[in-house]
Order: sequence, then C-alpha cells, then structure tokens
Amino acid sequence: MAIVSTTQDQRPFIDGQWEDGCEPIEVSDLAEGGVFARVKAADGEQAESALAAAENAQSALAATTIPERVAWLEAIAAGLREREDELADVIVREAGKPISSARAEVESAAERFERAVEEARGLNGEFRMGTTTGHEGWEAIIKPEPIGTVLCITPYNYPLSTTALQVAPALAAGNSVVLKPASKTPVSAAILADIVASADIPAGGFNFVPGHAGAIGDVLAGSDQIDAIAMTGSSDAGEHVARQSGIVNLHMELGGNAPAIIFPDADLDAAAAACTKGGLKYAGQRCSAISRVLVHESIHDDLVKRIEGEMDAYPMGDLFDEATALGPLISADQADWVEDLVIDATDRGAEIVRGGRRNGQKFEPTLLGRVPESARLVAEEQFGPVIPMTTFTDENHAIEIANSTDLALDGCVFTTGYDRALRVAERIDAGGVRINGAPSHGLGDIPFGGNEDSGIGREGIETSIEEFVRYKNIVL
Repeated sequence: MAIVSTTQDQRPFIDGQWEDGCEPIEVSDLAEGGVFARVKAADGEQAESALAAAENAQSALAATTIPERVAWLEAIAAGLREREDELADVIVREAGKPISSARAEVESAAERFERAVEEARGLNGEFRMGTTTGHEGWEAIIKPEPIGTVLCITPYNYPLSTTALQVAPALAAGNSVVLKPASKTPVSAAILADIVASADIPAGGFNFVPGHAGAIGDVLAGSDQIDAIAMTGSSDAGEHVARQSGIVNLHMELGGNAPAIIFPDADLDAAAAACTKGGLKYAGQRCSAISRVLVHESIHDDLVKRIEGEMDAYPMGDLFDEATALGPLISADQADWVEDLVIDATDRGAEIVRGGRRNGQKFEPTLLGRVPESARLVAEEQFGPVIPMTTFTDENHAIEIANSTDLALDGCVFTTGYDRALRVAERIDAGGVRINGAPSHGLGDIPFGGNEDSGIGREGIETSIEEFVRYKNIVL
C-alpha cells in the first residue's frame, strides 16, 4: 500500500515564504482511519498578509510576458506529473476516492495547466478601426490585462483538479492568487502550493492559506483587495460569500440536482448505464451527479431492473484496490444528511429496491423506486450514492418536475427522437444539458456553470481566463 510523503510544507505560503500557522487542521484518513496529516491553519492576520502580498505583487505579475506565464504553467504541470503517486495517495486518503479515480484526478489537474498554456497564447489583444460617424479615423488597440487578485475557494470533492481549474486560468491571465482550500481536503492543495512555489512566480503572486471558513473566510471574501472570486461549493456557501464580497467579479459553480429524463423510446440499456454511473461515481459527491431519474410511468419497472443490474459494477471496498468503485462519504454529517433524505423518501412511499443502509460514513449504493414528487430528494441536493426514480406522465409533466427546484446546474434527456431531444433540452432550466449521456464537465473545454442558485458565470479554461482579464482601449 502506498505511503504518504511528508516532504511537502503543510502550512501557509505567503509572499514567497512558508509560515508557521496556528492550530493545525487534522485531516482524516478515509482509507485506513485515524488522522494521516496535520496542516497548520492560517489565522485572520495571516489571511490579511496574504491579501496584502497579492496586491503588492499585482504590478510585477501584470508586467510578465505570455512566454513567462507559459513557463510557469508548464513547470506546474510537470511537477504534478512528477508527484503523481504521492498526490493520488493523498486524494485517496483525504477525499475517500478509489485509487483509480484519484490517479485520474491528478492527470486531469496536470492537463488543465497544460490546456491553460494553449489558451494563454490567445491573449494577444486586437486592433479595431472606428466605424461610426465622427470616429472614422479612429484606430484602437484593445489590450487584455490582468484583473488583479483572484481569490480561489476550492471544494473537497475534487481537491486537486478543481483547484487547477481555478488557479491555472488566474495565473495564465497574469493575476495574483490567494488559494483557500476546503478544510477537509487541504493536503493535495499543500502539495500543489509546494509545486507552484518552485515555478519562479514573483513573490506574493501565489499565496496558500489553509484554514477554517469561520476563521478566515470572511476576511478573504470581504476584502477590498480582491478583484475576482472563483468558488466551487454549496449554494448556501456561495450565497454567503456573495453577501460578503464587494464590487468584484464572482465566478461561482455551486450546488446541483441534475435530472435525467427518460422517455419510452430511449435506449434503456444505455440510459441505465449512464444513470448508474452518473449517480454513483465518487459516491454521488459531485455537483454534476445525476440526482433524480425522471422516468415515464410506462417504463419505470423495466428501467429499475436495468439500473439494479448495472449497480453490480460499483462495489465498495479497500480504496487502494483497483476493483473498488465506491468509497465513504466525506464526513459523518454528510452521511447523516443522505440518510435523512432516504428516510424522508421512504416515509412518503418510496420503495427501497437496493441498498439504503449505512455504516458510519459508508452509505450503500441505493436505488429507490416510485419516489413521490413531494420527497426532499426531488428538490434538494443530496451529494450521496442514491438513485431516486420518479415517474412522469408526459413531456410537460417531466419538465415541471425537472424545473421544480432552485438548483439548475446540469440535466440530461434520453430519447431517440431528435426533435424531442432538442425541445426538452431547451426547456430544462440548467446551465448545461446532455442528450443521451450523463452530465460531465470534463477538462473545461466546453464552458459550464449553473442558473439560479447553482452559480454565477461559466467556468472552463478559456472562459475562466476571459473572466480574469479586463480590456483597456488605447485609441491611437
């Protein structure tokens, strides 16, 4: 079994220096139990120091050339690949991911920095000529410049790859960065900070401040030294950050409750496979997870049988076993939440087809049939390995159920009818809808994000870079 390296600095990194923090954050080992790491937390004073360092570094960052930024990004990607085994081991332990998923996350993070290299080279500005009366002779340079300082607030479920999705575009655009990782999973971010610290970025250009949100969150989000906030997290947390922030660019991917709408003419084997993977991957702890299967009443029982058969391919077990597909939930509190939602659904008449039991933080992959529309599972984000199936009578009814929540990140529709597929995709209130497949955000080449309580703006490597620059017009 792999052993975690202890060579990385697991403490704040501010203004180019590793600093002693205050009381350490104890990081649980979700693979073997106990505590496997302690990361010294930043306090409010250190958070303010990081903000000041980032602000002071803005002019040095803005003066860097695209080739210089490309060199940083390439060095960081290479550093991630060099420490792949260590990072995968850490992600297994702190996030509770099976080893195969952990390795894939490291690869995804490295690829995101590499993709940012490609997009950084596109920041070449443009030349325009006046085309309106009175401005016929005008010529102008439209020049992209960094927005300033970007606060990156990252989640526990993808502690490395989502961090890469925020940090890589911010650096590519020439901004200073203050990184605040989730307090449940700060170790992979600490390793990333160690890698970034070796990338020859000007002092203060990158700052790492692990800590509890209650201690430093408002200090960071409420600072007038922040110019943009990139955040992935719950809708409640995003709303709080938005209330604390001033006039800044908010770039937020928040909660999800993705519906999968299954019509009778769909390829039911393919739909069952997609819904099972979409609902159970990383124990459902994904914003883009299929959280509700809305199935036409005529095929409910047939689809239940097919999904139950697909669930055999998602065994729980030793997280370092290549055959393991599912691990524990991130905390006992999260397991309590999922359990409460399942109990609520069964109390209202839902049928437990499979699973439904928990052991500590481990929650069995669960399939619920005939979940009533009134169940909380239909309206609330679960973040658990539960596939609830709710019936609809016709297309309008399906759309009504799908749009009955304030969460509108992703959705999907399964049908062989071309016109119906496009029509339903247009009517689902979501930032993205996939036809005949489970939602997936990938590396970020296609912009993604949510409507309503699911976020502000759209993420992606190119899209995020555009959010982290501003344009100056220089009229000649």
